[in-house]
Amino acid sequence: RVLFRSVAVATRDPDELVLLNADSGAITSRVPLPGSVRHLQLAGPGGPVLVPVETANALVRVDLPQSQAQTPIATGTSPHDATAAANGTVFVSNEHGGTVAALRGDAVVKVFTGSVQPAGVAAVGAAVGVLDVRKNDLTVYDAATLTTVGSAPAGAGPTHLVADRHGRLIAADTRGDTLRVFTALPTPRQLAGIAQPGGPYGITYDPGRDRLWVASSGTNEVVGYDMIEATPREVRRFPTVQNPYTLGVDPTTGRLFVAGVTGGVVQVIDAA
Repeated sequence: RVLFRSVAVATRDPDELVLLNADSGAITSRVPLPGSVRHLQLAGPGGPVLVPVETANALVRVDLPQSQAQTPIATGTSPHDATAAANGTVFVSNEHGGTVAALRGDAVVKVFTGSVQPAGVAAVGAAVGVLDVRKNDLTVYDAATLTTVGSAPAGAGPTHLVADRHGRLIAADTRGDTLRVFTALPTPRQLAGIAQPGGPYGITYDPGRDRLWVASSGTNEVVGYDMIEATPREVRRFPTVQNPYTLGVDPTTGRLFVAGVTGGVVQVIDAA
């Protein structure tokens, strides 16, 4: 994730949150973590970084720019992803616990138990979407009332989710080789879909340029889409390093940062 000219990257061996300078690529700080991590999100424009630590069954917030890790908060078994709603409530998908935990401050205030294997999460205002990789659906929760809004089918194998500036949720249907666009309210409903071969997985959104970026590890490429309409329109395509697992975008420059898991590298693409 990119913030204030910095890029946050989770690494293993050792388990750390590494901050890079977005212009030079130089490492500016390293924050030790209590276990391994797959996905990161920002709680807000100024942070903190939400770090779901799967092997510690806990969420860690890392303050910026101090690069200071807060005390881990137990959320459930194998937290996969975390996002913050507009009111500050943080939702954590506990992938191997089959639950979604809602946190206010340092306290878990609600645990939703209707999931089988929850994965990617994203927020649109008070609406929080959670994908389930076994039920193959999208469930939306109300972060204000801590209730379930509804669910909708999400393809053959959805994994990760982002929100755009139009109030839509966009899912990477990895096993279905498709991007799926949903409305969140008043009930989740698919608006559009577009094929992207190669198992789309990593996904990020540039609100300034209204551009969606999706990486496919099967083809080792990242595809950019204009999101002015509900149906994504392809505008750019770049080759990537092997197995582009996740990616972030610098909203100032439009530069992409692609994490290549196989080589343990971060690829920088001037995509604007």
